[in-house]
Amino acid sequence: MSGQKPSLKSDDSAQSRFQVDVVMEASSAAPGPAAPSAPASTDGSRPPEESKGRFRVVGFMDSGAMDIGLPPDVSHEPDTANSDSVSLHSTGTGHTHISDSHSNTYYMRTFGHNTIDAVPNIDFYRQTAAPFGEKLTRPSLSELHDELDKEPFEDGLANGEEPSAAEEAAALAAKEAKGGSVKFGWVKGVLIRCMLNIWGVMLFIRMSWIVGQAGIGLTIGIILMATVVTTITGLSTSAIATNGFVRGGGAYYLISRSLGPEFGGSIGLIFAFANAVAVAMYVVGFAETVVELLNDVDALMTDELNDIRIVGTLTIILLLGISVAGMEWEAKAQIVLLVILLAAIVNFFFGSFMPSESKEPKGFFGYRTAILLENFGPEFRDGETFFSVFAIFFPAATGILAGANISGDLTVGFSSLSKSFLYMSLYRLLIYICVLVVPPAGSCIVRDATGDHNDTVSPTVNCTDAACTLGYDFSICKEGGCPFGLMNDFQVMSLVSAFGPLITAGIFSATLSSALASLVSAPKVFQALCKDNIYPGLSVFAKGYGRNNEPLRGYVLTFCIGLAFILIAELNIIAPIISNFFLASYALINFSVFHASLASSPGWRPSFKYYNMWVSLAGAILCCVVMFVINWWAALVTLLIVLALYIYVSYKKPDVNWGSSTQALIYNQALTHCLNLTGVEDHVKNFRPQCLVLAGYPNARPALLQLVNSFTKNVSLMVSGHVRTVSRRSNFRELYQDYARCQRYLNKKRIKAFYAPVFSDNLRHGAQLLLQAVGLGRLKPNTLVMGFKNNWSDGNMRDVENYINTIHDAFDLLFGVVILRLQEGLDISHIQGQDELLSSHEKPPVITKDVLISVIPAKDSDSDSCPSKTTSNQSSPLITRETKSPLSLTDQRLLESSQQFKKKQGKGTIDVWWLFDDGGLTLLIPYLLTNRSKWGDCRIRVFIGGKINRIDHDRRAMATLLSRFRIDFSDINVLGDINTKPKKHNKLTFKELIEPYRLKEDDMEQEAAERLKAQEPWRITDNELELYKAKTNRQIRLNELLKEHSSTAKLIVMSMPLARKGTVSSALYMCWLETLSKDLPPLLLVRGNHQSVLTFYS
Repeated sequence: MSGQKPSLKSDDSAQSRFQVDVVMEASSAAPGPAAPSAPASTDGSRPPEESKGRFRVVGFMDSGAMDIGLPPDVSHEPDTANSDSVSLHSTGTGHTHISDSHSNTYYMRTFGHNTIDAVPNIDFYRQTAAPFGEKLTRPSLSELHDELDKEPFEDGLANGEEPSAAEEAAALAAKEAKGGSVKFGWVKGVLIRCMLNIWGVMLFIRMSWIVGQAGIGLTIGIILMATVVTTITGLSTSAIATNGFVRGGGAYYLISRSLGPEFGGSIGLIFAFANAVAVAMYVVGFAETVVELLNDVDALMTDELNDIRIVGTLTIILLLGISVAGMEWEAKAQIVLLVILLAAIVNFFFGSFMPSESKEPKGFFGYRTAILLENFGPEFRDGETFFSVFAIFFPAATGILAGANISGDLTVGFSSLSKSFLYMSLYRLLIYICVLVVPPAGSCIVRDATGDHNDTVSPTVNCTDAACTLGYDFSICKEGGCPFGLMNDFQVMSLVSAFGPLITAGIFSATLSSALASLVSAPKVFQALCKDNIYPGLSVFAKGYGRNNEPLRGYVLTFCIGLAFILIAELNIIAPIISNFFLASYALINFSVFHASLASSPGWRPSFKYYNMWVSLAGAILCCVVMFVINWWAALVTLLIVLALYIYVSYKKPDVNWGSSTQALIYNQALTHCLNLTGVEDHVKNFRPQCLVLAGYPNARPALLQLVNSFTKNVSLMVSGHVRTVSRRSNFRELYQDYARCQRYLNKKRIKAFYAPVFSDNLRHGAQLLLQAVGLGRLKPNTLVMGFKNNWSDGNMRDVENYINTIHDAFDLLFGVVILRLQEGLDISHIQGQDELLSSHEKPPVITKDVLISVIPAKDSDSDSCPSKTTSNQSSPLITRETKSPLSLTDQRLLESSQQFKKKQGKGTIDVWWLFDDGGLTLLIPYLLTNRSKWGDCRIRVFIGGKINRIDHDRRAMATLLSRFRIDFSDINVLGDINTKPKKHNKLTFKELIEPYRLKEDDMEQEAAERLKAQEPWRITDNELELYKAKTNRQIRLNELLKEHSSTAKLIVMSMPLARKGTVSSALYMCWLETLSKDLPPLLLVRGNHQSVLTFYS
């Protein structure tokens, strides 16, 4: 057997990550007996029958039959006895798992030891859909730490991310059948796209007009301002792009993964819309040129405006066809267009050195100092201003993100992408200022020209313009109507160039290439947004087609938006709209970097280091300021749209978790505030009832959580404590899984609480753990809330002992105690059909049928098994799924009662029986309840004890106290007959209640009585009954008064009687609470820690 090697072929039914050869452990490597346990597989087919548990038998094969290459860190070692050896197996899609073997099998050595512990590997950190490598799954902590005889795992592969082996194999086969997707490198994907966008329609059609309006000086200022905005944005984009792998979606992906879905979703729609409108801008620029050519040959179809619409419509249809053909065709077209564009720019530059007399009437004289000086200052006309001209120019600066918008189709590293942002800003600055603006447009062409050779200077005309010094008089142009010059002719570049048709080709190239790039970018960004399902109604656009996942539906939508704006047919109207949206996007990109840096998250580690959080903030502010200066109402509308979308996403709370900087900053702020609170002493004015609620599973006692949530929501802390009593070994994995489900349940029900489970031997010990450990600094519970133990008399009295001792422990730790009693009970965990704690993928498929809810045998609520989970909110008659027998009347009433605090209470009273001064907690809780809308119609009635001859005095004193506490009340009742003896039949009922729990020491020997008392400390002694006879009678009498005065109250809040620890037995105390609270509306027994929680001082 020493020469054999294990088969590395994967099994189709991959039930487990680990494979184990089931053999007998021996002190020596005996080849003979061990061989049958691992029969050889000479043909490399399926391994032998799988062994029981999470381990499988490893098949063996001849070394020559091995057809899968081993990783370089796997060595071929002879098998040795009793070794913990390791093998590898694959799921079929390159998702390789390390396999454990506990027998004489092939093994891998890590640092010379036999172990399944894996060394660091980049493939362990990939996401499931990693495009550039295999996703490997490292051994989990349980697989390394748990015992080998542990039961099979139920949680699947790591993080629940991985599909099954069959799904992975099918996905791989489909991908191979269709061929790989088209990806682009830095030149095709980034450089060419950015250059075509930057040297686009504004360069050829509007740059000369901008120079004419703003002059050379302010034009340089406009270019510099745009460069500052885009350079800062480029630095910020570089920082985000190098802080991890960036998928498709461009600016949307960057913002959403940095600031979260709220900002990302809103800006994603705006950014995609801006790119769609940009298509219209470029197409209109193309159509303008075509219509001017038609006008020159007198071939207009209708008029100039409508011809622009016709030509624009035909053009966008053609561009749609190219885009639908696929990214590969679009990229090839971009290369041809770029060559034409560069040739046109060179042609224009050299043409500026080649003036001719035929061009002088049209305003082109070559380089002249007089023209340079005249054109250096601004001459704004037709209501234009510096910022309105800037708004028209700014779309020429937005090309820096053209490559990032198709980030999902790039093969380059994002460090290369970040460099392109800076290169493009520098190229634009050099080309626009050094080549195009100052020399040709600013120094060669006058602002106005008639085009008439006869408009020469006359000796009788006083002319001072630059044209006059050159022999032409264009003064008539001041009255308007001149067709040539910087201010009037959008085709100046054709006039200046050495070969005019090449400029026309350049315009076609610039406009069509930019339109094509935007037509591709907008659907890609929109598709990425729709895939994230932030707006459920838009998910139809998430579908992709073909091997490159082309968003054909997005193309059609972009086509429709572009066509709508093409019908405007005015370039100077469309450009400011785009500027506004792009500036909003750039502002959020810059703010994302500032926000991420401010949050100081360890996950913020961009490899691009040349950024500064304060520079990014300044860039964000600059973008917002420019937005409002350009057009304040358009900027306001944009911000309102962003705000509306932000509020919508915040309200919907999409089920995504991207580790945004918003989460990191919230954590930072919460941590900072918690630490700051620790240095501040508690003050009575800031007291809040911070409640630890022993509710078990959150869906087991909904009424308890809902009532406490009513007075703690957005006011104070609530922790849903769960003591899980176990008789066997604690299953902490199960505890962790239940924690996630239960917290998700609380969030779904909008109960503002934290779930805190613990394993313990009994309720008291678990409660002690929670009372001592739950909380953080000042965010620590100060009030214990429990449900009344309705079935105490039917169960084990040791449970009652633990229940009462839990109350004593809370008082020992200076906690207030609140106990809620509903006559129907609180625990609904025994009712079948409760599955709310399960997420959708955790629910098993069942054949359902609508019938009445059935009941299964009740479980101990403190057991460690998860109770039946409850379905959605139900009302009578109660309908659910997977049921067999009708619901009993008792359980139907129980379910109705459990939902009573969810609905609005209506008009009624909250009766406060403030019999003992506990610091004011008994009064504070009802006050907090009446501040809630559900309890807003209820009025507080206060009941106090008093003497018959001082009823009026006691009422006035209490009214004065309540008015100083600023607590509204409807009535004050002084109970003068509180000390009257209770009725005989009620006393007899109490006597019957305590009878089973009496020690009856007078009927047995003293030694036997002491021994029984030690064994059963909850028993009631005769001496104890006699000592607390008066207190017993008071509880009976109070119950009579409660029935008399508060039988119709919505809620009764009453001072809870105290029992002296070590003196009053648990059984007697439980009988007091039972007698006091039976047959009443919902009752809260409250006892504060006797420290003031109310004050009338300011």
